[in-house]
Amino acid sequence: MLGLSMTAFSGKGMTDFREWVGKVQNTGFDFVELVSEWPHYLTKANYRGFAEVVEGYGMKVTVHAPFSDVNIGALNEKLRRASLEILRETIEVASEMNALVVTVHPGHHSPASIKNERKYLEIQRESLKKIAAWGEEFGVKVGLENMPRFVTLDAQTCERLGELLGDVEIGVTFDVGHLNTTTGEFERFLEIFGDIIVHAHLHDNRGERDEHLALGDGTVPWGRVLPMLPRVTWALEVGDIKSARRSLEFLKNLH
Repeated sequence: MLGLSMTAFSGKGMTDFREWVGKVQNTGFDFVELVSEWPHYLTKANYRGFAEVVEGYGMKVTVHAPFSDVNIGALNEKLRRASLEILRETIEVASEMNALVVTVHPGHHSPASIKNERKYLEIQRESLKKIAAWGEEFGVKVGLENMPRFVTLDAQTCERLGELLGDVEIGVTFDVGHLNTTTGEFERFLEIFGDIIVHAHLHDNRGERDEHLALGDGTVPWGRVLPMLPRVTWALEVGDIKSARRSLEFLKNLH
C-alpha cells in the first residue's frame, strides 16, 4: 500500500484538509499519513474530524506521532513523563482510527545526555518498552524511525538504532531518505531490521541534509533500494501534491 504524508499538506483548517484528501485520493494513494504536529495535533478531542474526512474518501490511515517538542530520552523526569503521555494518547487515538501503523521518533540529545550516555540509553529503552506495551494494549503496530544527519538526533546509523532497540519488542519505520543523509547502508539496514520493519518513508535528498524532495530529484539509488523494501505500508514524505504526483510517475517508470 502506498500513501501520502501530511508533509504535503500546507492548509490550516478542516476545509483545507478535506480538499487536500480529495486530491490525495484522486491521485491514486491508498492511505493518508496523519502527522500529529502543530497546528494539526491529533487528540481525543479532535481525531474524529480527521477520521471522518479520510474514511469519507474510502482511504486508510497511518499516524506519525508528535516529535518536535517530545523527547522520550529526556533526563528530566517531568518532561519525559509528559512526552510519554502524549505518545500514549496518540497510540490510543490511532487505535480508534484503525490506523495501520504509528511512527515514533527516538529521543534526542541534550548537553546533559551527552555527558551521561549510559543513563540516557537506559531511559530510552524504558520509554520504548512502555511505548511497545501501549502498542500491544491498543492493538496498533508501532515503528521506531531512523533519523537523518543532524547534531542532536539519535538513531542515525544501523548500529545505534539496534543499540536503542536492545531487547525491546517494537517495530521499525525505515526512512530511506534519512539513511541517505547518514551512512547510505541500505542493504545493511534491511539485513539487520528487515524482519521487524513495519512501515517505510520514501523521499529524496542529495545526501547532505533532510530535504524531502520528490523521488528521483536526489541521490537515493531507488532502482537498487525499492526491490529490497519489504511489502509493508510505504508513505511518501514530500513537500506538496505536485511532488507526490511526480514521485508516483517516477515509481511507475522505474517499474
